[in-house]
Amino acid sequence: MGATFLVCHGAWSAGWAWKKMHPLMRAAGHHLVTPSYTGLGERAHLTNPSIDLETHIHDILNVIEYEGLRDIVLIGHSYGGMVATGVADRARDRIAQLIYLDAFVPDDGQSLLDLNETARPQMRELAKAGDGWRVPPNPTSPDTPPADLEWLSERRVDMPIRCFEMKLKLHGGELTLPRSYIYATRITPADTFGPFARRARSEPGWRYYEIEASHSPNVTAPEALMALLQQIVAERA
Repeated sequence: MGATFLVCHGAWSAGWAWKKMHPLMRAAGHHLVTPSYTGLGERAHLTNPSIDLETHIHDILNVIEYEGLRDIVLIGHSYGGMVATGVADRARDRIAQLIYLDAFVPDDGQSLLDLNETARPQMRELAKAGDGWRVPPNPTSPDTPPADLEWLSERRVDMPIRCFEMKLKLHGGELTLPRSYIYATRITPADTFGPFARRARSEPGWRYYEIEASHSPNVTAPEALMALLQQIVAERA
């Protein structure tokens, strides 16, 4: 029987960015659920300055509740690591395992800007220029094929700064769910996710994996990502 994968996608993106993964998941007998957060993707018309990390956590919790999802393999990609951590905290009985894909891994009381302090001044300056609250998308990875770059650029939209500023609040204490970290080894010069990869390699309770891809392998290396996700699920069976 296949697994149910639920994605907490990255910033400026949405469920549409996982389009290449759906046929691969179906072919492998799995069920892939890729909802979009409020204010992004097909829900971009709902964007407003009040949207924050809690909004996006509740988006995913509602998908779990109303779709009746259980035994979930929860994937948090990039900013989605913030969201996935909050979701896993509040839906512990529904989550089988948690996979961070080149993602932020927050502890209780941390925001994304706490975890990426070097980006804080730039993010806030960009927000000031964007009606005081809109942060435009970061550049895509330089190895993104031209067709994918056009596809991404047409669909990515601004993010409310509160999503990056809000501190995560864990309701149930430290997470004890099975956790894996996938580190994309074609790093950018800033190596934003290197500290989380090193944490996963050194702390107990983690399984650590690498993928020869840039930051969004769901776009640039879907087959390799599918093979690795299959491996992770099989090793937990």
